[in-house]
Amino acid sequence: MLLTPSDLQAIGLTLQVATLTTLILLVLGVPLAWWLTHTQSPWRKPLGAIVALPLVLPPTVLGFYLLMLMGPSGPVGGLTQSLGLGVLTFSFTGLVIASVLYSLPFMVQPVQDAMQRVGARPFEVAASLRASKLDTFFSVVLPLCRPGLVTGIIMSFAHTVGEFGVVLMVGGNIPGVTRVVSVQIYDHVEALEYSDAHRLAAVMLGFSFVVLLALQFYNHRQRRGRA
Repeated sequence: MLLTPSDLQAIGLTLQVATLTTLILLVLGVPLAWWLTHTQSPWRKPLGAIVALPLVLPPTVLGFYLLMLMGPSGPVGGLTQSLGLGVLTFSFTGLVIASVLYSLPFMVQPVQDAMQRVGARPFEVAASLRASKLDTFFSVVLPLCRPGLVTGIIMSFAHTVGEFGVVLMVGGNIPGVTRVVSVQIYDHVEALEYSDAHRLAAVMLGFSFVVLLALQFYNHRQRRGRA
């Protein structure tokens, strides 16, 4: 067998986490990118820096603070326990929350860059047609920002699939619950199961290459279309 049953289970769980994380990032990241693009608030730069932190912060640092926040003694953990929800650490829900925070800049930054390139003219035309702000956003802004949206979706999904430090700190290593592909590869190496680690790592390498190649083709096609 090419992959072990535990490998397949880890792949399935990873795809679930990545899909759910990407959907949540779409809902949260697009409005946040819009706000960062157009607000004049003094909080714009500090919030933009916070959003970009996962790009430079070691994953274990972010994972450690999330562990402290969501653990039994943390403020978030205390709140969820008082609501009868238990703690979020070492759970699928906690894993998704950590993934959303860690992959946030991979959704926000491409979308924000696309929104900054829209310019003022489309808004002036929409205003002359008496379109509401909501209608302008969905009918004008989002279609014009489609390349940034596609890039954000692909990069967020791929980045979530490749997470290790954050997911290990917050989710641990529970089979079928929090053991994702990156942790499964680590387990194989720790157990000196190098052939199993090689096969699973090769699958992830192929996946990453295909994702990046597809993104390259998409961006090239978009550039040719604009030309």
